[in-house]
Amino acid sequence: MQKKLWNFLVLAIVIPGILLTASCSKKVIKDDIAASGLYDTSEQDTQPPPSVYPDDTDTRYSEPVVSTDDIKTSHITREQMAAREKFMNEDIYFGFDQSSLSAEAQMILRRKAEWMKNNPGTSIIIEGHCDERGTTEYNLALGDRRAESVKTFLANLGISVSRIATISYGEEKPLDPGHNEDAWARNRRAHFIIE
Repeated sequence: MQKKLWNFLVLAIVIPGILLTASCSKKVIKDDIAASGLYDTSEQDTQPPPSVYPDDTDTRYSEPVVSTDDIKTSHITREQMAAREKFMNEDIYFGFDQSSLSAEAQMILRRKAEWMKNNPGTSIIIEGHCDERGTTEYNLALGDRRAESVKTFLANLGISVSRIATISYGEEKPLDPGHNEDAWARNRRAHFIIE
């Protein structure tokens, strides 16, 4: 009886192990490209490799690879990308329990308004953020006031409000996880997302 039990246990372990090992192995697919006729090997070894240095008779190299227009376009694109990155990464900071804009914040927003005028097809989201002090409800309301303050200032500079959306995250998305005045100052901000 005990021998039958041991045989049963061994088989109960070995058979599933074999099945799992066989089912998890990679299947090897051999594809003989030359035999399929998709690739002609007759000319492969008879042609010399292309020259590394072009000669005067080679017409492939008569045109410049990159035109000066391409260089100018890529330069403009790099400048535009840098301006776009600056727009998104330059936040507006607020004082403790404040939604009013400082002189520095107004200067930054004037630059942002100019960028938006130069890029009329773009829309933005202004995120209002707070530090961790205060209740969740209060900080959500304060973040909303901060985002709306920025939106109103941009609208007064001639940016259509239809291009500006606002959202408040309150204290939920801190930029700095610290618990000191420096961290709190960095977290009291309006952040910009380009849609």
